[in-house]
Order: sequence, then structure tokens, then C-alpha cells
Amino acid sequence: MKKYLFPLFILLSVNVLAGTLPDQPAKKQRFKVMTYNIHHCNPPSAGDKIDVEAIAKVINAEKPDFVALQEVDVNTERSGKGKNQAQQLAALTGMKFYFSKAIDHQGGDYGVAVLTKFPIVDSAKFALPIRPELKEEDRAIAAVTVKLPDNRKLIFASTHLGLKEPNRLLQAETIMKHFGETELPMILGGDFNATPESPVIAYFDKYFTRSCTDCKPTIPVEAPKKTIDFIMHKQGSKLKSSNTKVIDEQYASDHLPVTAEFTLD
Repeated sequence: MKKYLFPLFILLSVNVLAGTLPDQPAKKQRFKVMTYNIHHCNPPSAGDKIDVEAIAKVINAEKPDFVALQEVDVNTERSGKGKNQAQQLAALTGMKFYFSKAIDHQGGDYGVAVLTKFPIVDSAKFALPIRPELKEEDRAIAAVTVKLPDNRKLIFASTHLGLKEPNRLLQAETIMKHFGETELPMILGGDFNATPESPVIAYFDKYFTRSCTDCKPTIPVEAPKKTIDFIMHKQGSKLKSSNTKVIDEQYASDHLPVTAEFTLD
């Protein structure tokens, strides 16, 4: 039996040097997610003032690892030519960013973005369609693939759906067309412009698990009455969510931010 000990020692030594052991289970990952419609960093009570620092303060107070942002200005007249709000918020929070344009606005771009503390290894942006007979503002999605500390990958995305239910359903179907077959764990945050009992949320519920089913209202910021901002994760992965909170922050935006904690086994 002794003749087998030396090869086994060599095998274990190689694995230790490589930082792994045979069949070593992945360590549970923990992170915090926020979704926030930031109203182009314009506090509703402050006239035309743009206050990027106020939004950053809200984010920094919660210390999320991912943030889904909606209503983000890039290079617009109202928010400052040459100013990229996604880039500004990334700098103020120490995070990385990715922006997806939805529409042209005042000489610049307006859309959605993501922030993350983890390295971005891939990204995707695309427009979400509207029905020809139901014209309204174009919508978009921004998605990144990040590398977690244990080298596993995860997709994180931000979106802002339309005001009309048939458009929202078409947009939801488009999101599933792009991400329905992915085997990576995925988290989606956004302003869905839809309440929990709506058809579009029922559609998402077939493929995603919302971080809460009895979430508190998110608009208006004073005496909120409607729940339209959600965080959800795609079913079929080892993601689990808990401790969803609606943050009572009434100055920085016209929406309340939402946070949720996640584990990935």
C-alpha cells in the first residue's frame, strides 16, 4: 500500500499549489442588489437642479454590489453636456458601469444602466420593441456578465418597461428571447411600470422569482401607493434572495430604491 502514498502526495500538492482540491465545492457567494429609478438625478423638489451626489449618497449608504439604474442621462442639455451620469455614479460609488441608450434626448442619450463592484467580462444592450399601433417612448435593457470572487459568472441586467401593457408584454417576451436559454444565473432589476397583479408580472413569474411577493410600494416617494420596481432572479439556478427592503429616501428621486440580499450556493 505504501507505494501509492507518494503519487497521492504529488496530486494533493499540485492541487494545493493551484488553489483547489479535488471536487472542492464552490464557496457560497453573498451580495446585495439595488434597483433605482433615478429621475435623471433631478430631485423633484429641487426644480431643474441635477444632484448626482444625492443619488450616489443613497447608493453608498446601502453598499450594494449591483445597482440597476433607470432614467439615466448621458450628454444631455438638461443634465450637462459632456456629463455621463452612469460614469459619474460609478466614480462616486467605486463601481464599474455599463449604459444602454433607449432614446435621443436634448442632444444626448437617455436610458438604463448597471453598476457593479465585480469585473465585467461581457455586456449586451438592445432595444425593447413597441407595437406599431401603440406608440410610446422606446425602451431598452442593459446587461453585464460579471466574474464573482470564486470565478463563477453571473448576468445582471437593468430595464425600464413601457407604459402600455401590450408593449410591456412584448418587451418581456423579447427579454426572454435573449436570456431564456442562458445557463448562467441571472438577476434582473428595474422599473417595470406594472403592479404585482398585472399580466406582465404574471408572465415574468413563469421564468423569474421575485425577491418578494408582498413588496412595499415604491411610488410616489411621499405616501407611496404603487409597487412597480422589482428585483427578480431567473429560475433554475442556485440563487436565493431574502431581506427585500424599500428604502425611505424622499429627496433624491421620484421613486424609492429597492434592495435585496442574495446568495449563490
